[in-house]
This record gives sequence, C-alpha cells and structure tokens, in this order.
Amino acid sequence: MTAKSRLLNFLLVEDDTDHAYLVRRSMERARLTNSLAHVSDGMEAILYLKGEGQYRGRVRPDLILLDLKLPKVDGHEVLAHVKNSPDLKTIPVVILTTSDAETDRAKAYEHHANSYIVKPLDGEGFRAVIEHLNLYWGVVDVGPPSAEPAG
Repeated sequence: MTAKSRLLNFLLVEDDTDHAYLVRRSMERARLTNSLAHVSDGMEAILYLKGEGQYRGRVRPDLILLDLKLPKVDGHEVLAHVKNSPDLKTIPVVILTTSDAETDRAKAYEHHANSYIVKPLDGEGFRAVIEHLNLYWGVVDVGPPSAEPAG
C-alpha cells in the first residue's frame, strides 16, 4: 500500500490569537497546502460546523484542531456536539490544548476525540507538531469519505 497525500481542510478552533498565528505560520513554514479556517470561540465553531449564518456555504472540514479552553462554549461541549451529530461525527477531532490535566484528557476521550496533543511551549516544537499532524492526517491516515449532508 502506498501512502498518497491529499489536500485537507482544517478547522482551527482557538481563542488565543498568538496560538492561532503559530498554527497558521507553522503550516506556511512547512509549505503545507492545506486550507485553514479559523474561529475563535466554541459558539462560532458550532455555527461553522452547521454551516449557519455567515458560515453558510463553508467548506466542510476534514480535520478539526480544537482547543479546550474557549469562550462562550468550551471545547468539550464542541467535541460532544461534533461526535453526537450524525452529519459531523466522522470528522476527526484533534485536541490541541495547553491542558495536560488528566481530567481533560479523560473527558476528551470519553467524547471520542481522535487525538490529544498538549501544545509545545516553543515555536520549533509547535511547528514540528503541526507538520506531523499534516503528515499523519494528510498522508498516512486514509480517513472517512468526505461528504456534505443532503439538504
């Protein structure tokens, strides 16, 4: 079996503008061709995923990078929404957070997170994590068929 690279549409759910910048910059520095949509709170994430309001006609993400500590609706609630939705539950969700708390990890996996990554504190470490995410999810992992719900 030969791995084949595929273009992925990432959704980054991150309220910290510095962290969001690091993710975007890390993707650019690694010359990743994936698209990256960014929302800054949990309510926006849910609207984006439903394709409602300003997000009508948005591209369905192939992968969600989700922070846990978010305003309005926290990351655990966003994760539960995704994994309990018949139209969204096949989208892989990677928790990308500063929290190394056992309770957060346990709760994330109870809600069927696909991966849990504690954000590295240095720029090079952050870039390496993003590059590895792209390699795994874009090349190694085959992933579910991507399809918009009918209607």
